[in-house]
Amino acid sequence: MSSAITPGRSSSRNSQRVVTVLGLLLAGSVAAFGLAWVTPPKELSGLDPRIASIMHKPYYPHAQWALFQQNPATGEIVQTRSADEFFIPGSVAKLFSVSGTWHTLGSDHRFVTPVHAVGKRQGATLTGDLALVAQGDLTLGGRTRADGTVAFTAIDHTYADDVPGATLTPQNPLAGIDQLARQVRASGITKVDGDVIVDARLFRPDRELDPAPTPLIINDNVIDLLTTPGGGPGSPARLDWRPHVASYTVSSTVRTVAAGKPTDITVKPSADGTRIKLSGTIAADADPVLRVSDIRDPNAFGRTALIEALKRAGVEVTAEPAGPNPAGRLPRSYGDAPEVARFTSPAYGEYARLILKVSHNLGANLGICLMAVSAGGSRCADGFPVLAKFLDVAKVDRKTVQLADGRGGDPSDRTTPRAVAQILTHWQGTSDATRFREALPTLGVDGSLASSCRSCPARGLVSAKTGTVAGGDLVNDRLGVGAETIAGYLETGKGHYDVFFAGVNGASAPDIKGVLAIGNDMADIAAYLQEGPSGAS
Repeated sequence: MSSAITPGRSSSRNSQRVVTVLGLLLAGSVAAFGLAWVTPPKELSGLDPRIASIMHKPYYPHAQWALFQQNPATGEIVQTRSADEFFIPGSVAKLFSVSGTWHTLGSDHRFVTPVHAVGKRQGATLTGDLALVAQGDLTLGGRTRADGTVAFTAIDHTYADDVPGATLTPQNPLAGIDQLARQVRASGITKVDGDVIVDARLFRPDRELDPAPTPLIINDNVIDLLTTPGGGPGSPARLDWRPHVASYTVSSTVRTVAAGKPTDITVKPSADGTRIKLSGTIAADADPVLRVSDIRDPNAFGRTALIEALKRAGVEVTAEPAGPNPAGRLPRSYGDAPEVARFTSPAYGEYARLILKVSHNLGANLGICLMAVSAGGSRCADGFPVLAKFLDVAKVDRKTVQLADGRGGDPSDRTTPRAVAQILTHWQGTSDATRFREALPTLGVDGSLASSCRSCPARGLVSAKTGTVAGGDLVNDRLGVGAETIAGYLETGKGHYDVFFAGVNGASAPDIKGVLAIGNDMADIAAYLQEGPSGAS
């Protein structure tokens, strides 16, 4: 899947509407096809005619291509096109950032978010404050299933403004907050004569990372807005939204129009994001339409959410729920402030699975900040040296990896196909090989590859990260597809996996459906590689 208005909600806010689709984010290349191949003639031998046919499609008259496939067990190169030239990676860059975070934290690492009672306690009354100490938990229970795994959909809600068909997971986005509130009550506290404060000193948000991670994240720092057609043409549309907190108000003037008429919904938030208005139309036969609006102040939002959860749990807080987060009241340390609640996250391996399956941009950027914290830093940029050291350990030529974020959305991000193959090869030699491979989207099964190749022979035999970046070509009234990429593992024999990369730069499409078609082309190329000759022994 992909689109010029696809995954990458932050990118859609940019003036050029650079797009990052679900998993298929951008790719860069260096090898042109058609009448302008710049690769040596020897690289043309053995190319599957079906792949060559894809490269000849109208989407690619001026595009550049890259292809690399290798047997990691023997080192034999099965396919190679421009393997050592820089490409824009798009979301394939998440293979590097997630790998670095995974290596640094460990796949079984869990984030423990405590609440401390700061002040004096007399019986059931705390005279003082409750401090929630944010620990960089990506979901804070908002996606956790009963079995402890993390839920996701084929098109994540964070892409709702850009990709048609985005849906919600059924879990309560305030589940972790509710659990903390119940634990506070279970500790014996029934009244807080003071305030609730979010301690977000774990790291400083870096606005160079887009979307910018924050130590406290609830519902991916967005409000979900779900519009459903009303009873018939002319009737008001139905609106559902979540998560509800006192400081946020949502209203809608969206009207239902006749079946087949255009659905066009506009979301307009106030400057601080707390008052959200929807307007426009929705066709009577349309599926529910999901949109999102940014939570501009996650700490104030979290404070209000916890105060309201405490009230539901039977704990009175004298401070008003709505208002700024009073961080100036925080103590230097919590040595004398007992812990009265804690929320423990699923294992990081589950978060890595979420990030890779749906191309979760906020989670990928968060990994950079978490690597910084692991090294004792408070600036997210301090995570890049940690990533660089990991690449050395993984035997990836770091000079062939150029990154300024974790998600693959910075204009300077570049990598070579061979470097991608090197990071994939690294995991094959670790105890987490299977877990890492299975965290990637599976062709025809789930994640960003769920809708591709559902009936082809390669279904279920390709595990790969996808990438797409697209934006408006205003000169030609079309969409420019800066890149489409796909990289991962091809099961070429029982228990044997080749590593591969395929990508194109400089394609174009008439509309979003065309961009999605280019993403499907990339999935088809992966399928043909899996079906073709390999280095499997």
